Amino acid sequence: MRNVRTFIAIPIIALVAGCSNTGANFQPVIDGPVGPNYNQDLAACQNLAARQGAFDSNTAGAALAGAGIAATGTAIFNNRGTNVRDAAAVGALAGVTAGALQQNSNKETIIRNCMRQRGYNVVG
Repeated sequence: MRNVRTFIAIPIIALVAGCSNTGANFQPVIDGPVGPNYNQDLAACQNLAARQGAFDSNTAGAALAGAGIAATGTAIFNNRGTNVRDAAAVGALAGVTAGALQQNSNKETIIRNCMRQRGYNVVG
């Protein structure tokens, strides 16, 4: 079980470390000049994105699917001791992580669209 916890912790640490300019903190690349209201506009768009929450409505289904696939595969190919339970936990975590990453991507899209609506030429 100790190895499973270590295995689970590594992607979580990497995910948290990589989130400085993602999700609601995303700062899009603007082509052209920015006006004096840029910081206010960006903050308003980021606040709009932040209200969306960390997970979307598909996260629970992704967690359940990940748990089921991992548990089934382990039960078929490597059913020893607590392997099935551990595999289900890792699969569920993978599903939750995938849901969180998708929600971060959705927040970035919200910020891009919001900034475009405010007249900025967003390229990235």
